[in-house]
Amino acid sequence: MTANPLIPLALTLALAAPVPLRALQFGTQQVPVPTPPAPVVTAIDDIRRLSDDQLGGRMTGSAGADSAAAYLARRFEEVGLQPAAGGWFQTFTVAKEAPVAQHAHVGGLRAKNVIGLLPGRDPVLRNETVIVGAHYDHLGLGGFGSLDPDSTGHVHNGADDNASGAAMLVRIAERLSHSPPARTVLFIAFSGEELGLLGSAHYVKEPIYPLSGTLAMINLDMVGRLRDNRLIVYGVRTAKEFPALLDSLNWHAGFDLKAQGDGYGPSDQSSFFAAGKPVLHVFTDLHEDYHRTTDDWEKISLDGFDRVTSFTVGIVTALANRPTRLTPEDAPPPPPPVASSSVTPGYGAYLGTIPDMTDNPGGVRLVGVRAGSPAEKAGLRGDDVITKIGEMEVPDLQAMTDALRSHKPGDIVEIVIRRGAQLTTVRATLGTRGG
Repeated sequence: MTANPLIPLALTLALAAPVPLRALQFGTQQVPVPTPPAPVVTAIDDIRRLSDDQLGGRMTGSAGADSAAAYLARRFEEVGLQPAAGGWFQTFTVAKEAPVAQHAHVGGLRAKNVIGLLPGRDPVLRNETVIVGAHYDHLGLGGFGSLDPDSTGHVHNGADDNASGAAMLVRIAERLSHSPPARTVLFIAFSGEELGLLGSAHYVKEPIYPLSGTLAMINLDMVGRLRDNRLIVYGVRTAKEFPALLDSLNWHAGFDLKAQGDGYGPSDQSSFFAAGKPVLHVFTDLHEDYHRTTDDWEKISLDGFDRVTSFTVGIVTALANRPTRLTPEDAPPPPPPVASSSVTPGYGAYLGTIPDMTDNPGGVRLVGVRAGSPAEKAGLRGDDVITKIGEMEVPDLQAMTDALRSHKPGDIVEIVIRRGAQLTTVRATLGTRGG
């Protein structure tokens, strides 16, 4: 700093000091110096923090997951949310007997859902809630659930799966807090999703606020890698009003919108749909880094993240302000879990494929297969197109789900696949998810 001859040297030195000062003493006067504003925390800051190596991959019940939970509670408070009745955390114990928990070595550990509340402004409608949820757990140090060969012991950061969804909860809460809608909005960051939807299943079993007053649940899972302008929203058939609502919002957003499906699927919305609630699952699709050590924050599409955030804010606002309840659409319930409440509802026997989640007429194209899964053992791999499982044709993902629902663990099935220009048949022994 160049000295000004009109300012005494002592004051010049003080102004140059690196330590922020509220006021400087000059003679008998105090010269006020503004306290610098707190740094703005951006979406990418949240994603970087949640997917940092120091959190060790956020395996349910781990110290890293607890750190992530504490961080999310702090961020919820900073953007204007209130803690739910009972506080920011809803704790639960991972069942020791659950096959998935045994496989991941987390049985008996404590886990936490993080819950923040934005009270509605309408004196009557504020007694009803719209739930916005996203899981924050991931795969820890690999092994269980990882698609990276020989990756055990290496941190799986899960930037898109699902630090992106947890960060989007914060952004939506921040935007809505400036102008709360009529109904109360409940923000829940779930633990235990990767182990079989444990956190969302626990909330549905022991809700902080009655599910009878819940209008709908909006789930955010893998929302940080928008590509080719394609956005997938599942659950459109769970309420009569959803198709028109999404079409109306997309008229402004301009996505290549794939709105489809019932409310069942391998993410937390399934727990709420099984309890009779309309649900939507916002999703930017699988990618080559899914459940691998390479799912890092640098690959997040921030522009796409912001667009999906705005689109979801529109969904939540419209639902929370509508004058009447939704009209739920009937759907057949899933079969009861085969071995444990930790088995993902609605998916029957386990094959372990990672499907391309967009429409695939004539079959289901695979992005990859889970390490150690029945699919891998049968020789299935990425870019295979499944056309038949057992006696059932598989023209699309719903048909594949139905085919797996028709079998039980231990069944040996023939699977017809298209690999390049060739049709071939493999035999797979179906298992239990996480077993």
